[in-house]
Amino acid sequence: MTEPLQNRVVVVTGASRRNAIGAAIARRAVADGAAVLLHTWSAHDAEQPWGADVGGPEALLAELREDGGRVEHLSADFADPGTPTAVIATARDAFGHVDALVANHARSSLQDLEQLTAAELDLSFAVNTRASLLLVQAFAAQHDDDRPGGRVLLFTSGQYHGAMPAELPYIASKAALHELTRSLAVHLMPRRITVNCINPGPNDTGYADDAGRAAVAAANPGARWGAPADTARLAGWLLSDEADWVTGQTIASDGGWSAR
Repeated sequence: MTEPLQNRVVVVTGASRRNAIGAAIARRAVADGAAVLLHTWSAHDAEQPWGADVGGPEALLAELREDGGRVEHLSADFADPGTPTAVIATARDAFGHVDALVANHARSSLQDLEQLTAAELDLSFAVNTRASLLLVQAFAAQHDDDRPGGRVLLFTSGQYHGAMPAELPYIASKAALHELTRSLAVHLMPRRITVNCINPGPNDTGYADDAGRAAVAAANPGARWGAPADTARLAGWLLSDEADWVTGQTIASDGGWSAR
């Protein structure tokens, strides 16, 4: 069978950890025949309770190349407003064009109303919202409308299904992406670019402790956490030609978590 993303080029942001969603989507894209630019920024993970995956980006790059993938890598901080343009330019320089953007990166922060700071709000919006919009802008500016497979995938969280009061900067910036999806989709569909948004639900990427993992699994109708591969399967389909009439949608891949 023909690989569904053969001759396509996909940018995947936020692929710093081998056990997380960005890496899983990159693996799926390579398996489906795409050339991939991996974007990473391990410094963010190093600041988080789960820590950085030391050597992870380099190991993922080597893994994908060993599997026959055409893959390049760029480490860059989306707090810098010039980074989105640099990411798309790097992919275009490496592969000649860019067909799809998977804006999977995210800045995570725990601040409730009493802890909230202007600095964290500004940084979360810069990384999660501003950078994603500028990535879409840079991607669309270089996209050849005569090429098939123009795709944008954004990522939101579960804030539109249930309250997350301990993560206000994170959910505010993710809610903005959720609401932007429809407007971007309407604007870009005449250019054969679809725009969709994924909510991966509780996803076992190594950040939860044993008690939290057990509690979520018990509460989920699917009786388990989501896995990065679950999200990658949805992303792979949305990137394919089979999904060329699906746009402006926010889709939860969460085993029924949001339907409880």
